[in-house]
Amino acid sequence: MYLVILGVLLLAAKVAEWGPMARLSWWWVMAPFAGAVLWWHFADTSGWTKRREMNRMQERKVQRRQRALSALGLDLGRDKRASATRADVARRAAAAAPPVAKADDLADGDRKRTSRDPTM
Repeated sequence: MYLVILGVLLLAAKVAEWGPMARLSWWWVMAPFAGAVLWWHFADTSGWTKRREMNRMQERKVQRRQRALSALGLDLGRDKRASATRADVARRAAAAAPPVAKADDLADGDRKRTSRDPTM
């Protein structure tokens, strides 16, 4: 879009014969339009515009669902916080538990007392 705006400005300056634009070659005036055509071709063939459109549609769908559920009186924020809290509790419990060494992992001379070691 920027290239089209630049092209229109250059074209208007050339037609109005404003300042140094009067002597500017028509190739330079039309170059931004050619650049815009090349950019649009690249954006369409690479799928860039389609991905942006799909992302926008997905965001609108999520917002529409949130509006509908809040209109029904369902609080999604509370459920998300509760599931996040449960996940945090499980993660902290797993991190706080001491690592348990297996007897097979220890060499004979390095045998240490572990929670699974019957000689404790």
